[in-house]
Amino acid sequence: MSRTPQDSPGLTVVHDAAELVVGPDEGTSVVVLEDAAFAALDGEVVAVGPTDEVLAEYPVADADTAIDATGKTVLPGFVDPHTHALFAGDRSDEFVAKLRGATYEEILADGGGILRTVDAVREASDEELAANLTGHLDAMLAHGTTTVEVKTGYGLDTETELRMLSAIDAAGSDHPVDVVPTFMGAHAVPRGMDAEAYTESVVSDQLPAVAEQGVAEFCDVFCERGVFTAEQSRRILEAGRDHGLTPKIHADEFAAIGGTDVAAAVGAASADHLLHTDDEGRDVLVEAGVTPVMLPGTAFGLGADYADARAFLDAGHEVALATDFNPNCFARSMSFVATLASVGMRMTPHEAIRGVTSAAAGALDLDDGTGTLRAGSPADAVVLDVPTASHLSYRFDTNPVSTVLKSGVVARE
Repeated sequence: MSRTPQDSPGLTVVHDAAELVVGPDEGTSVVVLEDAAFAALDGEVVAVGPTDEVLAEYPVADADTAIDATGKTVLPGFVDPHTHALFAGDRSDEFVAKLRGATYEEILADGGGILRTVDAVREASDEELAANLTGHLDAMLAHGTTTVEVKTGYGLDTETELRMLSAIDAAGSDHPVDVVPTFMGAHAVPRGMDAEAYTESVVSDQLPAVAEQGVAEFCDVFCERGVFTAEQSRRILEAGRDHGLTPKIHADEFAAIGGTDVAAAVGAASADHLLHTDDEGRDVLVEAGVTPVMLPGTAFGLGADYADARAFLDAGHEVALATDFNPNCFARSMSFVATLASVGMRMTPHEAIRGVTSAAAGALDLDDGTGTLRAGSPADAVVLDVPTASHLSYRFDTNPVSTVLKSGVVARE
């Protein structure tokens, strides 16, 4: 990921926050300061602490940008580590079909779902694809997201997968939100092929072309009953790794078929969904240091049981959260994800905040301090018009974001 170029912001000071979340604590929660401030110089945090101490060194009078956060809460910018935000077409009718009893797998078997979006993406122009993604990035930014992962996977052939990566690159290079591109040619099996033949196509045809293009940073696969087996998933991820792409995996969304074992074996940055992960699968991920990414919006949209976040947290392992924004889960707000994480998965508000900031950054292998407001980290921050950090989960009726800073620059207010 390359950070979007910004004009030199000079000195930025955010002061008098009722609460300010610095970053992770030694457990699974976060460090919260009261009556706090931070200062950033040219996009990098240089000081954080009590307001009087920060302002003594970096006075408001010297700041190029000063934000009075009195009565408000300041968090690191949200990191969304799992989205399918580049797509075309509309599938709202499938939402209605699900309300009438159709399952996700039945819709997919009837030619809907992913394959229907594949048809729409193949028909869309490059300009339309980039414009669609830009609109979604605008909405995400308005809700406090400053870094987002975006997958391909609605092409299912070399040409369209490369077009998707080009559109992701084009939209991300001209937007305040940092965009992390992921190749996911193994999102579904296209019509007219079986899974084995398509696996070979991904490995032999798509991955070499993706590597030559040089846009993607990760390789993901849908390891699921009726899609790709554990063995096929491992072959794809190992091939991607050989081409310089870090593995990620969709695992245990509808059934546990060995995805967690694959994640551990290939050294995946994250294993995502995990709705059906059992104790053994959880232990495998923890021991391998794979970040669990949970997507409560998906369970909410499917009317399914939520993933067992508490099992990871009670074992001392942090949990990352993501929107899974896609045509089947139309959610672009990380604050709503935080609410669902608390209500549906019994995560405390502070655990949820860690999930949408530093833990999410870990799921993308970001080691530059993204997801924190510590000295040396990027000055990506969200000012919420709420009195405490716990309101992020507690208040779900409106967007709580009043100001978004990206690299010390006001990107949204």
